[in-house]
Amino acid sequence: MDQEEAAAVLAEQLKRYRDKSYGALKALIGEVDAYDVTTPEGSWYQIEIQVFWDDKPEGDIRVIGAIDDGGWRAFAPLGDDFIMAPDGSFVDE
Repeated sequence: MDQEEAAAVLAEQLKRYRDKSYGALKALIGEVDAYDVTTPEGSWYQIEIQVFWDDKPEGDIRVIGAIDDGGWRAFAPLGDDFIMAPDGSFVDE
């Protein structure tokens, strides 16, 4: 798996969630969004995005994304995440 390409694909997919409001992310808590992506260059990746409370209900929301190419990397996917505060700001950024 090309880690640089995979990291860019995951960042692009996470941006869709970063662009959502706190309320929209709150509605997704407990959901798992799993899907496949094929890059214009033909690389295939599996993506999984999870949204959950970071510490306590009605507090910060953590969004975690993982990406792999279906090979051995599926056992240790590349990941990234962000945390959104109730006021819509991003924590620790």
